[in-house]
Amino acid sequence: MRRPLVAGNWKMHGTRASVAELIEGLRHLQLPGDVEVVVFPSSLHVGQVVAGLESSVIAVGAQDCAVDPMPGALTGEVAASQLLDAGCALVLVGHSERRLILGESDAVVARKFAAAQACGLLPVLCLGETLAQREAGQTLEVVTRQLGGVLEELGIGAFVSAVVAYEPVWAIGTGLTASAQQAQEVHAAIRQQLAAENAEIACGVRILYGGSVKAVNAVELFGMPDIDGGLIGGASLNADEFGAICRAAGN
Repeated sequence: MRRPLVAGNWKMHGTRASVAELIEGLRHLQLPGDVEVVVFPSSLHVGQVVAGLESSVIAVGAQDCAVDPMPGALTGEVAASQLLDAGCALVLVGHSERRLILGESDAVVARKFAAAQACGLLPVLCLGETLAQREAGQTLEVVTRQLGGVLEELGIGAFVSAVVAYEPVWAIGTGLTASAQQAQEVHAAIRQQLAAENAEIACGVRILYGGSVKAVNAVELFGMPDIDGGLIGGASLNADEFGAICRAAGN
């Protein structure tokens, strides 16, 4: 039985004051015990959030890590080992904004995935297609390639300690959401690709859906057999809305 996971990606949002307010809201949420909850603040606020949620069940992750696991001469980057030292338990790798805007290749994403695991962090591998790719019927081709980049480099065994997140790029921050059936189709294909390597490992991997998830659509999405929770963007900046999504995952 896969334990649902709801993750809040705060992206490049927050001041010390607004983060403190959000932490306070999160600390007062009534969260279901059978759902794992994690938030991903900007690297600037990781320490503040780790300290603020110290006695909470909510874990803290980072939004990215360097390709090298250990500290070194890489100005502006943060090593996975430093994130672990700061109190992070997970890290996002391959988010579409980094792939598309910052040009991260599948090879770079695989290196970051490996760096995270080398330091004991749980990588959350983000996959997803653009609107043009979906309209061209290339969704599964794109997602298969992105997942294959890590599979071919690190093998199926790497997914024993990893999470996958499917986020159609056209649904991120747009208000558009893949229908539950559209999302399930891609999630099933991801699990099938993993199962072709090892069915037991594939069965245990949690696959999250991301892309304009809100409390109003979360129940239907999370009710699909291969959707194991959500990677939440804008809605995670509102503690009450985020709490409602977490409770939807527990239904």
